[in-house]
Amino acid sequence: MKASNGFSSPYTLRGVVQLLGLSRHAVSKLIELGFVAPVKTPAGAWQFSFQDVVLLRSAHELRAARIPTRQILRSLRQLRSTLPAEMPLAGIRIKAEGDRVTVRSPHAHWEPDTGQLLLDLSVQPGTGSVSLLFSQQARASTAADLDALFEQAEALEATTPQAAEAIYRQILKEEPRYAHAYLNLGFMLCESGRCDEAADLYDLGVRHCGDDPLMHYNHAVALEGAGRIHDALTSYEKALQLQPDLADAHQNAALLYAELGQKQLAIRHFSAFRRLQGKT
Repeated sequence: MKASNGFSSPYTLRGVVQLLGLSRHAVSKLIELGFVAPVKTPAGAWQFSFQDVVLLRSAHELRAARIPTRQILRSLRQLRSTLPAEMPLAGIRIKAEGDRVTVRSPHAHWEPDTGQLLLDLSVQPGTGSVSLLFSQQARASTAADLDALFEQAEALEATTPQAAEAIYRQILKEEPRYAHAYLNLGFMLCESGRCDEAADLYDLGVRHCGDDPLMHYNHAVALEGAGRIHDALTSYEKALQLQPDLADAHQNAALLYAELGQKQLAIRHFSAFRRLQGKT
């Protein structure tokens, strides 16, 4: 398999030296300091992943900017899990801005330590005009702006979930009734084992979007994941009041009622689930 820069993946030490313009000693020192942990082949040769190459380049530049080693390590550890397996090296840039470490991708600009998005200004060549791309503090004034941010967050979920989360939270700060941002962010939180946080998020969601059955359904799923079974059942029942043909809510409620020994309610929901399944 070829990486997009023309070098084979995984990268060899020689390839990394050529690609980054670093000496072998510099690369070895960065490995020794713990910035990357490349795999060693049976022959004793280092093999570097795409993530290793990005982090090596970044660590070298951050050390040159006199960012403390501990801070670099913390930031790069946070970043490593969000990097895709393959991507053009120009696609992600980690650098020092004052005394902090920041990351820039084609989609966003953020601090890896906090996930906070940063002010990003674009200067149009030849005109001197400056346009605001996105800011954690900036307010998106139209529905179209929010929809554009939502699409950006969706595109970032798989590769840079911290940035996606920050954008979803910004959307909800701008417009607390933006239901899809609650749904997507809550799903992300549950998928990463943060069901308590998702339940708290959906608490706000049902407050602002109380007529959305999926909000109550997802709230129930998060509550169930957080071990709050009775609260989850209340939310499943609310979802079914709003949308009686929500088959998954019937199924989940039936399982929980059965677990609690409430057989009649379990049978009622199982019957509704099977009836709805028969219609599909």
